[in-house]
Amino acid sequence: MERPIDFSRDRYMLCGGCGLRFLVDLDWIDRWEQGQEKCPGCRMTCEHEDAPRVTVDPADLALDDSVTRLFWYHTSTQPDWPTKDFDPAAGLTAETRRLMGGDRRVAAWAESQRAKALHVGTYEAAIHNMLRRIDDQADRGSQFYLYRVHLEPTTAVRDGWIVDPSDFAGDVMLHDVCPPGINAARYLNYHEDPGGITLALGRDAIASVQRVAVPAPDACDIGWVHAAGIALCDATEEVPPPADSFSRLRRFQPSPQALVGGKLAEDLAARLPINLQRQFTSATGFGDGADPAQWARRTSGLIAAIENPMHMLALLDGQECRQL
Repeated sequence: MERPIDFSRDRYMLCGGCGLRFLVDLDWIDRWEQGQEKCPGCRMTCEHEDAPRVTVDPADLALDDSVTRLFWYHTSTQPDWPTKDFDPAAGLTAETRRLMGGDRRVAAWAESQRAKALHVGTYEAAIHNMLRRIDDQADRGSQFYLYRVHLEPTTAVRDGWIVDPSDFAGDVMLHDVCPPGINAARYLNYHEDPGGITLALGRDAIASVQRVAVPAPDACDIGWVHAAGIALCDATEEVPPPADSFSRLRRFQPSPQALVGGKLAEDLAARLPINLQRQFTSATGFGDGADPAQWARRTSGLIAAIENPMHMLALLDGQECRQL
């Protein structure tokens, strides 16, 4: 069962000071994070420990018994996520195993990796996660895949919801959030699709997945791609070799193409909700030596995944389910 997709939807806030729950838009949250707004109930600002934070929408379908019938989403650079017979130690070299302390410690480490929960969330959270990874985790040149996740109907889901239990690396140990006999837990996502429900779950909770590449090959705006390619090619200039200390400093300045690419990305990002603009601009930055046409197609395809999610869903509809 699909849910409405709306990157710009209003969010609920809950004040830890006065207990007021109130609805705001994303621009209000942006101003709030800069100390420009106050709780309408107690006038508390964002600096306080009990200041309002985004909270769940009480009407979210993921909060009721339909949770296992909903479609869930995940983005990954792995073409076979979630990997069958996952072995985190498979790619370790003999030297790495030695540095880790030998086979026993490697086996213990691998077991701890397998004990981590998988994460699936809303379509919005999956796309937001992809942008964050491109921006923060050096995945700029990686191929991403969008997965639609179908849960096992018999999945035992923990009652209610909890606040985001992730550690600094975004990891959650499944046994920390799922008591015995439970293999999925709902949590409030603060960082990606803030206010949305994400699931931490075990591999056995997933029945099947469908997969498409992101960006989709046919999703770009041909007119924009053509115009962007021309602008980038026109920005090319011959840079003379450095002759003195001042000239050598120029090597560390953005190239004309990088400046034009940055402006093109900023103009696209301005069409997005404010909480996606910075990461989109950073994730689509034009690197020196990049192919202008390829960069333009990829950048246009990435924004299409946000502005035209129905196209991505239609592509997923045409994919076979891979049973796990």
